[in-house]
Amino acid sequence: MKAAELFIKCLENEGVEYIFGIPGEENLDVMDALLSSKIKFITTRHEQGAAFMADLYGRLTGRAGVCLATLGPGATNLITGVADAHLDMAPVVAIAGQAATTRLHKLSHQVLNLVNLFSPIAKYSVQISEASIIPEIVRKAFKVSQTEKPGASFIDFPENIAAMNIEKEPLKVQSAMRPTPPIEKIKQAAEVIANAKSPIIIAGNGVIRSHASESLIKFAEKLQIPVTNTFMAKGVMPFTNQLSLGTVGLQAHDYVSTGIDKADVIICIGFDMIEYHPYLWHTDKTKKIIHIAEEPAEVDEYYILELGVIGNISKALDAICEQKIAKKAYDKKLRDIIVHEMEEHAHDDAFPIKPQKIVWDLRQALNENDIVISDVGAHKMWIARMYQAAKPNTCIISNGFASMGIALPGAIAAKLVHPDRVVVAATGDAGFLMNCQEIETAMRIGTPIVILVWNDSEYGLIKWKQEIHFGRDSHIDFKNPDFVKFAESFGAKGYRVNSAKELLPTIKKAIADNTVVIIDCPVDYSENMKLTKKLGNTVCND
Repeated sequence: MKAAELFIKCLENEGVEYIFGIPGEENLDVMDALLSSKIKFITTRHEQGAAFMADLYGRLTGRAGVCLATLGPGATNLITGVADAHLDMAPVVAIAGQAATTRLHKLSHQVLNLVNLFSPIAKYSVQISEASIIPEIVRKAFKVSQTEKPGASFIDFPENIAAMNIEKEPLKVQSAMRPTPPIEKIKQAAEVIANAKSPIIIAGNGVIRSHASESLIKFAEKLQIPVTNTFMAKGVMPFTNQLSLGTVGLQAHDYVSTGIDKADVIICIGFDMIEYHPYLWHTDKTKKIIHIAEEPAEVDEYYILELGVIGNISKALDAICEQKIAKKAYDKKLRDIIVHEMEEHAHDDAFPIKPQKIVWDLRQALNENDIVISDVGAHKMWIARMYQAAKPNTCIISNGFASMGIALPGAIAAKLVHPDRVVVAATGDAGFLMNCQEIETAMRIGTPIVILVWNDSEYGLIKWKQEIHFGRDSHIDFKNPDFVKFAESFGAKGYRVNSAKELLPTIKKAIADNTVVIIDCPVDYSENMKLTKKLGNTVCND
């Protein structure tokens, strides 16, 4: 068989369902081999969209999403999405065609050293230099990508190697079991928790990656320890649970931060420092930190551990629960304040619509299994703070690389993974236009999604930061197209919200339409600075 055919057989062996990408001259043999494969190729309109789709597929399934591009500009267009997977810790295998090895030694048309280019944003970056090593390279790419902490692998595939004949077979797929933490560490953690006066849990995305949400809930409930989650861990503890303090991570001193201030022991479970740097919540360096994760903690002067419990997170939490630890006294006053703020604007009729009201109505329109993919911008902060997620991976936020433009392509991938669920891309007008071409992809492949555009004709998050630092804004204005006509030009549907009372019924109608729908929703971001001023006055009361 051709090396390209062996390559596709190796991808099939890894359980690949979809490849997201764009055909090119240097991947002709791979594209032809796909015609005989059960793998579905999703032709996108931009390679960045393809990489974001692979990113979200990996994050939702735990299996590496796959994206494909040609050499040169096709490969460089993958970079933003691959970098997002790298820092958001989503398993992705990115593949790019390459020129024949006979011209890689000299200056040549569209040729870049792609292995070096992707090395800083991939756990494994390699060129297939011989057809015979394809099974090993593919197996290693997937193994490395999917191993904690997950991330991206990159494969450079020269066109002349792809066309060679070879007789090889894919390698057996193997994965290591996560080890059980040492009993000595379990007992030490139990002792520190037992002696704690006011412990608190910060749960990170590692809990979701390790499928440890149920063990986390059981652990918190048995010991009556309140839980706050990072942006990328929304849903690990249902907000309806009385122990949930919602989301932490806004750089301002949010309400939940006062709970961290009062804690003497902070139990960080599956916590990734990239989301919420410890200097923001451990300024005095006096608290005892317990680090429970599959990987040792990052070295940081504000994150010096009392102890680390390394291994399978569920087994660690279950084992600590089995030790003799008295329940803690849990005061619901802080939760009551947080809940009150979330409900405060439920019936607000102001127009343009306040972000708190948009988040509230979006939550009311969706079931607990439905999925919201947040883009990056001012709306991301409001969704992170106020969207009440009930289950893991139902509110997806990029908070490692935090790249604008992820929501629309990400929603397409989410709908492919969960065709039975409603999927909403919540995006600012700026982020939406960065990958709006993928509406055509969604229409062509039949993935009904709702795109809720928070329209303010500005780079709202940057304006927020400028106002905080300088008291004025600079070069953040732009104009938008008519989003309703824009949707209709693709054969999709478009609605414009003209009052606060129209928002909830419009979202429900968009869901019932069962196609691609854009909702143009004017937002009042004057609430941003009001929030900053309010949180600036937040103090830690007993």
